Amino acid sequence: MDLTDESWGAVRNTPGVTGFVGHAHQPTPLTVDEVVNILGPTVEKKAHEKTEVKVLDFQVGDSVTVIKDLKIKGASAVVKVGTKVRNIRIVSGDHDIDCKIDGIGAMQLKSEFVKKA
Repeated sequence: MDLTDESWGAVRNTPGVTGFVGHAHQPTPLTVDEVVNILGPTVEKKAHEKTEVKVLDFQVGDSVTVIKDLKIKGASAVVKVGTKVRNIRIVSGDHDIDCKIDGIGAMQLKSEFVKKA
């Protein structure tokens, strides 16, 4: 990266970036070895991690039924057992179903709390 006024402004104004590589007005660049020492363990760890693949019995557009009362964080509402949810979308993450529930609105559910309708 060429150090221009614009690039230096981006570095200087990004919280947590300056201060650990030298004086704020004349930063000392890191060597390649220093970068590898900082990032190496993270990169190596990620290469050896095994990701769990969850196989879902649902497809986009399916309807599902809630099999457990679900409290909604930050609200007094509860999704009751037997609630039908139509037109689901599959997303990645812990809450792997994206949907809209009548009377409640848009939310994400964990697949373990629903069954195919």
